[in-house]
Amino acid sequence: MSLIERFKDVKKLSVIGAGAWGTALSYHLASKGLDVSLWVFEDEVAEQIKSTRENRTYLPGVKLPENVTLSTDLEAVTRGNEVLVMAVPSHHMRRVLGRMADALSTGAILVSVAKGIENETLLTMTQVFEDVLPERLAVHRAVLSGPSFAKEVGRGLPTAVTVACHDREARDLLQQIFNSPTMRIYTSQDVIGVELGGALKNLIAIVAGIGDGMGMGLNGRAAIITRGLAEITRLGVHMGANPLTFSGLAGMGDLVLTCTGDLSRNRTVGYKLGQGMKIADILKDMKQVAEGVKTTRSAKDLAEREGVDMPITAKLYQAV
Repeated sequence: MSLIERFKDVKKLSVIGAGAWGTALSYHLASKGLDVSLWVFEDEVAEQIKSTRENRTYLPGVKLPENVTLSTDLEAVTRGNEVLVMAVPSHHMRRVLGRMADALSTGAILVSVAKGIENETLLTMTQVFEDVLPERLAVHRAVLSGPSFAKEVGRGLPTAVTVACHDREARDLLQQIFNSPTMRIYTSQDVIGVELGGALKNLIAIVAGIGDGMGMGLNGRAAIITRGLAEITRLGVHMGANPLTFSGLAGMGDLVLTCTGDLSRNRTVGYKLGQGMKIADILKDMKQVAEGVKTTRSAKDLAEREGVDMPITAKLYQAV
């Protein structure tokens, strides 16, 4: 049986992680009429959403439809759902996947929407899927990435992103699941390129924020974005990515948004660094995760391991 036949009547799925992005995607998918099971790590956040239908901690102002059900039971949210959107921060992905493994259906589709690279292993998120999950499960590993602030998705504003998977049927199915009048989904088979574009743009956004915080001007910001894209592309192509990926939504599109948008957590971290604040103090005051901070170490180590010159990344590592 083909994947399209197997999943043609998909009416429900799971979103693992109720941060801003997981909550926004739950809203988006539920608004399409799908039944969404949302796993929430914090008991207090789960109770808050149940009582108000709003995640006031991570995505205030967005009312979740009644077809989003909440649970803090990870096994219950995993079991029986064959499409799972993995929206936990990258540094928690391995642990959460390990807890899910026994409840996963064989042949399930896992979609990473996290944008990071593991510090110790230097693996992307779909590579973590492969490393953690038993081969017998034969899961389909996919990634969704692109210029997409959670707050705007939660407001139903126009958004275009890319879903990448090596299996054509799986990516076509995911395009069908996520596509809507307000979210246009493009497909790609370049999984490593889409993942690296999403993870590494956060580093460049921190640097762009530093420049803005120091008052370096728009010329300086443009230089950072352009040369940042050059080193992202250099590493990506070295690791087997299609260079065209980095001129698309998952590359330049996401990079420009994150380097210039006021909703960017990574740019905000950089802006405060540029104004003289210490990184420990900045992170202490943040409820949400700025993935680029942890990924800076991974990117620096990955570039050194692969022998790829990434001067902006190297300088950022010294700063954070």
